[in-house]
Amino acid sequence: MLDRHLKIWCAAVFAICSATPAVAMDVQSGIGFVAVTGQAEGTELVLENAQHQDVASGFVDRFGSLIFRELAQGAAYAVREPGGATTPVTTLRFADHPPQSFYQAQTLVEGLNYVQMRDGTLLAAMVRAPLGSSFAPGRRFPTVVEYSGYAVADPDNPQPSTLLAQALGYATVAVNMRGSGCSGGVIDLFDLPTTADGYDIVEIAGNQPWVLGGGVGMVGISFPGISQMFVAGAQPPHLAAVAPFSIIGDIYRAPGFPGGIFNNGFAETWLRERADDARPAPEGGQSWAIARVNAGDATCLDNQKLRLQTQDPVAFTRDHPYYVPSLMDARSASTWAPQIQVPVFIAGAWQDEQTGSGFATLLKSLPKRRDVRIMVGNGVHSSPLEPEGLWNWIAFLDLYVGKKQPKIDRLAPFASAVYELILGPGAPTPPLPPNRFAAANGYADAKRMFESEPRVRVLMENGAGSPTPGLPAPRFELGFAKWPPPGARPTAWYFGPGGVLSKQRAVVDGFDSYNPDPDARPMQTIAGQGQYESWEIMPAYDWEPLVPGTAVAYATAPLERDVTIVGEGAVDLFLRSSASDTDIQVTLSEVRSDGLEAYVQSGWLRASQRKLARKGNTRTEVRQTHLEADVEPLPPGQFVPMRVGIFAVAHTFRAGSRIRLSLEAPGGDRTRWAFDTFDTNGMVTNDVSYARGFASRVVLPVVRRAQAPAGLPPCPGLRGQPCRLYESAGNGG
Repeated sequence: MLDRHLKIWCAAVFAICSATPAVAMDVQSGIGFVAVTGQAEGTELVLENAQHQDVASGFVDRFGSLIFRELAQGAAYAVREPGGATTPVTTLRFADHPPQSFYQAQTLVEGLNYVQMRDGTLLAAMVRAPLGSSFAPGRRFPTVVEYSGYAVADPDNPQPSTLLAQALGYATVAVNMRGSGCSGGVIDLFDLPTTADGYDIVEIAGNQPWVLGGGVGMVGISFPGISQMFVAGAQPPHLAAVAPFSIIGDIYRAPGFPGGIFNNGFAETWLRERADDARPAPEGGQSWAIARVNAGDATCLDNQKLRLQTQDPVAFTRDHPYYVPSLMDARSASTWAPQIQVPVFIAGAWQDEQTGSGFATLLKSLPKRRDVRIMVGNGVHSSPLEPEGLWNWIAFLDLYVGKKQPKIDRLAPFASAVYELILGPGAPTPPLPPNRFAAANGYADAKRMFESEPRVRVLMENGAGSPTPGLPAPRFELGFAKWPPPGARPTAWYFGPGGVLSKQRAVVDGFDSYNPDPDARPMQTIAGQGQYESWEIMPAYDWEPLVPGTAVAYATAPLERDVTIVGEGAVDLFLRSSASDTDIQVTLSEVRSDGLEAYVQSGWLRASQRKLARKGNTRTEVRQTHLEADVEPLPPGQFVPMRVGIFAVAHTFRAGSRIRLSLEAPGGDRTRWAFDTFDTNGMVTNDVSYARGFASRVVLPVVRRAQAPAGLPPCPGLRGQPCRLYESAGNGG
């Protein structure tokens, strides 16, 4: 039963506990949706198009609300009530932005605000002055926006990017997406209304009298990092720059369905957390929203009235196991990247345990300008916040938002506290970069210095650059003018008998067999799926060797010289299976001269989704369509060509080491990803050909002039790359 407080709340605010019908229907027009509130629970409403044809229907929930989705933009509809009365409504178009007067009319004050979007939805926005400052009349500050579905507008708990920006002298505007926290509306991850809201937020913030320069930047890691790509692609006029960290490139391919296989580890967990966040306060939802409602925040409470119309993101994702362009193109950051027209600083890690390195697929579509900077390296989800990333973030914001000469060492006094939060209590402070702009002759000279550096900086052997193995610090770095690196040459190694990888095709015909079994090893290399264990200086990895019979592997002879790869790789397979479909994981590793094996990167493919897209495929880049119409079972008894992409990575295989590639069932090599793969019980047999006419191979992007320091890095020690004793696979590799 509802307690007394909840009964009062329910009756007074939503009028859903009484059998008395609602007096009037409130119909909201949105981008591709129509929302109805103020109706009696259980009422059936019908949506008609302009030709008076029924296009959708539904029943009002216990909050008196109903949403009609996936409607044409800018189209005329009518909502029909029982008895025949209709209310006309026309959906909004994404491209139709409000006039500047709409944004100029809204005033943001220090503290919690509720700001109105173009469709009338109110979003919670927490505004803060720089630490130690206030919005006194006439004062202006460089300003950044953090925008996501996390609890960013919580007045009492600023997110890390907001807190760091405040400490650096920036005013901050932290905004909860629709359908989260105290914001109104319904969350639908990365849909057009959410992107339009981001546009509106930037324009409202940019029109405030306390904003320096008439433009705002955007900051954030992960969710608030991803959202920046969409907003920047929408091109709000008052956006000055974006700094997205640890993002995704494609909502389907990573981390949702790597190779077409559902990630029921991190991806499902993250989606479930978003569903929990979207529950209506005070019944559930984010804790700060519950507290606000219970403290009497009537606006926060009223903003919950559409929450029961939130679609279950886990069920929705599982119901769409294939790529659906009409649903997913606009929800993928790679779609928006080419449209960005402001300075960008993007940073990510190859072994990111949450989002993965799929973000690399959009790097080449970013504008080719000197103020678009890319920093990548081995590491984990938090690695962009390590000193090289964070100190360059400061320089970027100072140059393109603050319009001043950077003072990148001004966080140094707080570094120990920052890195204990990231790396764990008692962790030593990583080496801090010097202030390379100290000698600059003013702002223009500092900007020239920054823009003369390589556009793409690849941090190598992060974790080996200090006396403490695993402490964030790169050992060396590579610089390139663009992505993919123009000097990366596709280099093939062919599978051969005895588990050999060779530059030449095998001279004999043959194949190797394995029985893929996802239960043969632990699915994840850190038990419990904890969020922060992967970030520790020396995580407790459980990276187990391949189990005989369940995998095959191929390895080169000891290398005569260092081999450095930068970019995506491809495994061109000829595979035969006893099943009509099979899931394939490929894992790239380095078998070192000291007998240890270091993880490098992985890739995945559901064989029935092997159809290649017409665009995007190169010798080292693999793009499947993942369309339902292209699904094709494996023919019995035949070797079938297919390509498995290896996610982007940068690694130096040292002279004396061997390059190793293994094939197995998905799982066993990632800390937080898991896979809803086939339960084979070891009863499926996969054959991998190395015959002359069916020569399987791996193709890697080799950078020939890379210079690495002498000596092997510590193992373990490289960030995001576990180590184990090398054990050969059953076929010898």
